[in-house]
Amino acid sequence: MTDAGAGPDNREINEHLQTWTDALCQTLGEIAGVPFPCALVAEAPAGMPPAGENDLWVVVGVSGSLRGEMSLRVPPATVVRLAQALMNEPPAPAEATSEHREAALELLRQVGGLAASALKRQWGELQLRLDAADSTPSWPASTTAWLRAGEGEAAVLIEARLSAALAASLRTEKSSVEGVPAAPVAAPGTAPASDRRPHDETVNLDLLMDVQLEVTLCFGSRTLLLREILDLNPGSVIDLDRTVQEPVDMLLDGRVVARGEVVVVGGNYGLRVTQVAPAGA
Repeated sequence: MTDAGAGPDNREINEHLQTWTDALCQTLGEIAGVPFPCALVAEAPAGMPPAGENDLWVVVGVSGSLRGEMSLRVPPATVVRLAQALMNEPPAPAEATSEHREAALELLRQVGGLAASALKRQWGELQLRLDAADSTPSWPASTTAWLRAGEGEAAVLIEARLSAALAASLRTEKSSVEGVPAAPVAAPGTAPASDRRPHDETVNLDLLMDVQLEVTLCFGSRTLLLREILDLNPGSVIDLDRTVQEPVDMLLDGRVVARGEVVVVGGNYGLRVTQVAPAGA
């Protein structure tokens, strides 16, 4: 697993990714009727191609007891294998079509359902939302690992990236319940008193204070045609969708956390904050 500071403190991140790996293999095994060998690997496995424009990107939004995002990069060959598995078609090389991508996304949503059930038993009530994305997420990856199901040339290979916010949430939530006794088990036929483990929100916040998070300033955006991008050359000017009077966005994991005006501090660009997004927005 590639992560700065990897080691014992990364146990909870490994467990989270292993849960997804197990859910992937369980889903494929239930569809095929045979067990699928699976592995969570730290380096890109043989057969995993580099990122390309035809990859399927799936963003997993996590909310509830854990908060943050995870992205799944699915290369075209794996897209086809997942789609053929879902549609009970014999495995065969093929070009990934829009139908393949939709089927692969549906299968990954089934994987997400199994993963959510397993994660709730460990972390408490949480929600997962899987959506296809147009490209790689805007936030930098805090942790990257690879999920492998099956063996040989027919193996399903998926690259998983965790945002800094999700990695911090996993570490914090794990630390906040160390030494806390488990909630009593409800009697059969009765609802549990609470679906969440007891924890102290103040302690959680204190544990997060020294976590480093990367923020990005967004001056605006614009949609370009492929021909316009190919025509770019030194000196080209691109008009953005924001005037110079409008505030600049400060993004954390792709979400706006503050707005302000651009200033120069010691020869570097800076941001004078004028607005702060409400907590939880």
